[in-house]
Amino acid sequence: MITMETSAITESRCPFTDRASHAEPEEATAPAAAESSVPVGATLNLPVADWVEVEQLRVDPYPTYARLRDESPVVWVPSIKKVLVASFAGCLFGEQHPDIFSNDVSGAHMTRAFGGQPMIRKDGAAHAAERSVINPTLRPKKIAQVWEQRFRSNTDTYLDALEAAGPGADLNEVFAAPLAAKNLIDLLGLTGVSPTDLARWSADFIAGAGNVLGNEDIWLRCRRSRAEVDVALDEALPRLRKHPDDSMTSLLLHADMPLESVRANVILAISGGVSEPQHITTSSVSLLTQHPEHLAWARADPKNFAHVFQETVRFQSPIGMVTRETKTSTEIDGFQIPAGSQIGLLVASANRDASNFEDPEHFNPRRSERRHLGFGSGNHMCAGKWAAETAIGNVAVPALYERFPQLSTDPANPGIKDGWAFRGFKSLPVIW
Repeated sequence: MITMETSAITESRCPFTDRASHAEPEEATAPAAAESSVPVGATLNLPVADWVEVEQLRVDPYPTYARLRDESPVVWVPSIKKVLVASFAGCLFGEQHPDIFSNDVSGAHMTRAFGGQPMIRKDGAAHAAERSVINPTLRPKKIAQVWEQRFRSNTDTYLDALEAAGPGADLNEVFAAPLAAKNLIDLLGLTGVSPTDLARWSADFIAGAGNVLGNEDIWLRCRRSRAEVDVALDEALPRLRKHPDDSMTSLLLHADMPLESVRANVILAISGGVSEPQHITTSSVSLLTQHPEHLAWARADPKNFAHVFQETVRFQSPIGMVTRETKTSTEIDGFQIPAGSQIGLLVASANRDASNFEDPEHFNPRRSERRHLGFGSGNHMCAGKWAAETAIGNVAVPALYERFPQLSTDPANPGIKDGWAFRGFKSLPVIW
């Protein structure tokens, strides 16, 4: 059971297999679960969930989330050194009140890993000034005009690779991960960068953002990958300065922000822009295999794949938790939380809250409640939301079933899923 007490808070791969978020416990929480900055000696009159174990979360976090929602939606968790919020209402409140729940988390490992403070770790005007620069190229109209055809071309390339690999191929390794990486390479305006390298960089930066134990090997990996990103940017920046385009890097460069901020925000995009679309792709195929009635419904009208995409994000949220820090004292679900507390908003738990969704434990792309927190909410809603929806929901997943009408997961090898702050398939063999 969750105990009620006053708790003292103290400080305490193959690139396509998400190695960084699964190899070690501290890396499994990156980046959201990793940044520990709660004031030494602060006390909280909150329920204590000392039964929550990171290893169990990695295996399957949803039973833990259900218990938290049932017993206490706001708890102090010693193993994670955070106040966790498990309800939809609580997470939504946190997302929509950045004046209370700040993204500028003290002592963030992300800043060291990235070599600078990215926009995701800024609030208010500072965040808006950088976020507004990239928004135009990530809006639906621009995506349709500029990026969708590139997404289709990239999808065809990796469909050919999957076909060449044959039945039994790992959908994650051959299709989902390299496609996500190549789409991001294009969105960033990089040249001469392979999807394999970009995916490795992403894994290293995620590991660094979660390096709570100060593992020097991880910092070395971050420095190595930053150096390689710098080489790619040293080629890209002069080219984009002379020939501007619609890429995110070009827009950041021509906004006259410091080059340190340009580089940090490019690294931010690299760190988060691979795993989420990659995991939505594999989870969609897994869920549609389990629910052939929904696959038939989607194939009857390909526009319905957009609903499959959204329901997959709700039901198998690729990002399970986001970290905030309270700047003032506040109340959530009747619990008082003091200023200076580090908060984990469990958006994956929120997305299965029965107070907001009918029959939330079932995958149902035809449901009427479509609002979820898989992409966040408010000013820090995921900037790549529409790009991912187009690239995966409108292009990649429908194209998989057009090329391979009998596509399904392999009953003899159902794949391996891991992680909780970031969660998805490490491997997913498919047959057709």
